[in-house]
Amino acid sequence: MIRLLIADDHPIVRAGLVGLLSDEPGLEVVAEASDGDEAVRLAAATRPDVVLMDLRMPTVDGVTATARIAGGEAGDPSPRVLILTTYESDDQILSAIEAGAAGYLLKAAPQAEIVAGIRSVAAGQSALSPQVAVRLVERMRRPEPETVLTPRELDVLRLVATGHSNKQIAVSLGIGESTVKTHLLKVFDKLDVADRTRAVTLAMERGLLA
Repeated sequence: MIRLLIADDHPIVRAGLVGLLSDEPGLEVVAEASDGDEAVRLAAATRPDVVLMDLRMPTVDGVTATARIAGGEAGDPSPRVLILTTYESDDQILSAIEAGAAGYLLKAAPQAEIVAGIRSVAAGQSALSPQVAVRLVERMRRPEPETVLTPRELDVLRLVATGHSNKQIAVSLGIGESTVKTHLLKVFDKLDVADRTRAVTLAMERGLLA
């Protein structure tokens, strides 16, 4: 029996998944969570085999929750996390996989694909929707663009990498907090990322913070 935890902030979506999966032999939904923090806590309490994780949820998002579960907060061995979402941007896909997700499927996928993905992930394999697989292949083939950050943008990013808040960065560099935010937005745009963690990770990968 594959024990499942469903994490999604929409009750109707959770109810639909429970109904869909309850009719499948060998699958059992043991818990439901409405945000990432609750998903981590319930994963530790119920020890499911697979967590079906949405990405955008209140309090704690799916990528952060995935990283926490993969990092051992839900026990050892960690439950396998299968992202099930409507979002398929390159940055979101990469962030989820880097956080430890074993698979990435779209909610619009046929029932058979979702069930097959659950079984694959539970068996220690990976599961990617065809659309996501194509995007990852294209991303791998695409040459990384040369990224040019200004000296001040690099100063800000280095301080972000060491855990400084915007306020601390402003004090350290002698600039306004709003100016720090402006620099960060420009960095996000140049690196084509959506958050601080991904900006630092990508900058390190490209040798910008060496």
